[in-house]
Amino acid sequence: MDLAELLEEIAREVRPYFGKGRVASYIPALRRVPATKFGMAVSMVDGREFTVGDVDEKFSIQSISKLLTLMLAMSIRGDEVWRRVGKEPSGTPFNSLVQLEYEKGVPRNPFINAGALVVLDCVMARTGKETTQVILDYARVLSRDFSVDYNAKVAASELRAAHRNAAIANLLRCHKTIRHDPGDLLSAYCHQCSLEMSCSDLARTFLPLANAGVSPILEEAVLTDRQARRINALMMTCGMYDSVGSFAFRVGLPAKSGVGGGIVAVVPRQCCIAVWSPELDRSGNSLVGTAALELFVRMTKMSIL
Repeated sequence: MDLAELLEEIAREVRPYFGKGRVASYIPALRRVPATKFGMAVSMVDGREFTVGDVDEKFSIQSISKLLTLMLAMSIRGDEVWRRVGKEPSGTPFNSLVQLEYEKGVPRNPFINAGALVVLDCVMARTGKETTQVILDYARVLSRDFSVDYNAKVAASELRAAHRNAAIANLLRCHKTIRHDPGDLLSAYCHQCSLEMSCSDLARTFLPLANAGVSPILEEAVLTDRQARRINALMMTCGMYDSVGSFAFRVGLPAKSGVGGGIVAVVPRQCCIAVWSPELDRSGNSLVGTAALELFVRMTKMSIL
């Protein structure tokens, strides 16, 4: 199977899907991204890489950053994370306050906003005022791209509009689920979401999840095999907002999405796939990206289901 030709074919077959979704509008920098952008990168555990389209153009990874900080938190804090965050699908919107209050300040999983804030709080307990730099360095090292950076305008824009996330952070502090100042935590969170990376960056960054925790690029373990399997399990059940069941039905891979239009998917023991197309479906996932991943699985038979 020639993956290079296969990706070219996928790029042709997804063209009819353009125009059927909507670019995220609540962040000005996202609203201005051309809707027809498309890139797809596949990093194999044996070191080979295959790409098509706008794979080297950086975009705002948004909630995909939750996966990055979860990996970092597990690598430096271990199982402490799971004493403060659950492992179950939420069944409610990713920014729900009602469920968090009802369940006494313990977030259902690390990929809803409340859970991501708690994970970040775990990282801050070890890194303190250097948290944003540590996260940035982690992304740069895993991707082997030292031009990766935050978008200061996006971070500032998100912070100005972060009223619900501020409420979530204060509710977490009220229940003593987080230990740091909610304002400091929220600032770090908005910076985390503003990270700009390319499809090629993302496919390399999360390749350890396909390789038992070992980065083939760094030639060293960044997670244990057990940690990698647990993260993959959480992506499978919680990684795709309110359409996690539909995505599992269509694609059948552990994945994490962001409203910047990116999706990262993992085929254990084989590869990591990153796809980017800004138009979103009703659940906030890339409409074209989901279609591309469905085609990839159908053509390669690389599904865990």
